[in-house]
Amino acid sequence: MQFGIFSIGDISPDPTTGHTQSEAERISNIIKVARRADEVGLDVFALGEHHNPPFVPSSPPALLAHIAALTERIILSTAVTLITTNDPVKIAEDYAMVQHVSKGRLDLMLGRGNTVPVYPWFGKDIRKGVPLALENYNLLHRLWREDVVDWEGQFRTPLQGFTSTPRPLDDVPPFVWHGSIRSPETAEQAAYYGNGFFANHILAPNFHFKPIVELYRRRYEHYGHGTAEQAIVGLGGMAFIAKRSQDAVNTYRPYFEHHPVFRGMKLEDYMAATPLTVGSPQEVIDKVLTFQEGFGDYQRQLFAVDAGGLPVEMALEQVELLGTEVVPVLREEMAARRKPGVPDAPTHSSLVKAKYGDAEPRRPRPNPNRGDNLSGTSPYQDSDPAVEADFPAAF
Repeated sequence: MQFGIFSIGDISPDPTTGHTQSEAERISNIIKVARRADEVGLDVFALGEHHNPPFVPSSPPALLAHIAALTERIILSTAVTLITTNDPVKIAEDYAMVQHVSKGRLDLMLGRGNTVPVYPWFGKDIRKGVPLALENYNLLHRLWREDVVDWEGQFRTPLQGFTSTPRPLDDVPPFVWHGSIRSPETAEQAAYYGNGFFANHILAPNFHFKPIVELYRRRYEHYGHGTAEQAIVGLGGMAFIAKRSQDAVNTYRPYFEHHPVFRGMKLEDYMAATPLTVGSPQEVIDKVLTFQEGFGDYQRQLFAVDAGGLPVEMALEQVELLGTEVVPVLREEMAARRKPGVPDAPTHSSLVKAKYGDAEPRRPRPNPNRGDNLSGTSPYQDSDPAVEADFPAAF
C-alpha cells in the first residue's frame, strides 16, 4: 500500500493573515513539502497540472525533475497530466526524461482535467474531450513500447517511422494511472490496458465514486489481467490533522469557510458527508479505514494537505503528522485486513522484474533510417566520408 500527498498548486490568500504567496513562494513551498514527504517516509508525491490562475504548476515535468534531484526515495507522479491538451509525443518524451533523471521514481496519472477554457488555449475542442483522451493515450502507450511507430489518427498529424526519445528507462515505461470522476470510457481504457484507476475522492459525498471504481474492477477482470479484487485502485482524500481534535477543527475552520468551493457550508456537516477529515491522527486513521471497507483493498492513498492558503509551516506539519502518526498505523491496519492475493502498486523495480526476471533489460533499437537533424546520418550506420568532409571534426 502506497501513501502520499498531492498538491494542486493553488495560490489562495491566508484568511487568518491576509498574506497571499507569490508564484515564486508557492513553487518554493511545493518543493519544501515534497522534500518533507520524502524525509518522513511517505511513498508518493503527486503534482497537478494547471494553466490558469490561481494555480502555478503549468510544467509538472520541470518541477518534478527538480524535486527528483532533491529527494532520495519518494515516487513522483502527476495528479493529473492533461492527456487531452498535451501532445502525446511530448508527454512521452518529457516523462521518459523525468523517469531517467529520477532513476525510475516516476509514474503518471492521466486525466481530462476540469477547466473548460484550457481546451481552446491549446487548440483543442472540449466537445471532443473523451475521444481526444482515448486516442492520445492509445498513441502514448505505443510510443513507450515500440521503438518505431507508424501511426495515423483523428486529432494530430500522422507519424512515420517515429522514435520517441529518450526511450523509457530499462525499456520499461512508467506505470500509468487513469484519473476520472465521471467517465466510464476512462475506466474502460484503464481496464483494457491493465493500468491503474484513480478516483480523486474529494468534493463529493462519501463513496460517490464507488460505482465507477467497481466498473473498472469488473472490466479489469474481463480483460484477463486478474480478478476484480486484484485491480490497481488509487484514492484521493483531504485531511487536516492536529494532536487534539478540537485544535484541528478550530485551526482549519477559517481556511474551510473562506475557500470559494466550501463557502456557505458548515465544516462539521461537510466532514460527516464527505471524505474530508479534520481531527486527531486517530480520527484520520478511522476515516481512511472506512475507505477500505467501502472500496475494497486498494493500492494508493493520496492526501491533499497544502491547499486553500495554508502557510507552508502548517503544510509541513501536516506532512510530518501523516508520516509519523497516521501512515504507520494505516500500513499495519490495512495490511492486516488485506485479502490474500491483492497486489501492491507497481513500481519501476517490480515492473522490470516482471518483464526480465534476472536477465538484463533490453536495449531499444530506434529506426536506423530516421537520421539526425544535422547530417541525416544515423548513429546506427557507418558514417559517410563525404558528409564528414563537409563538417569540421570539432563541429
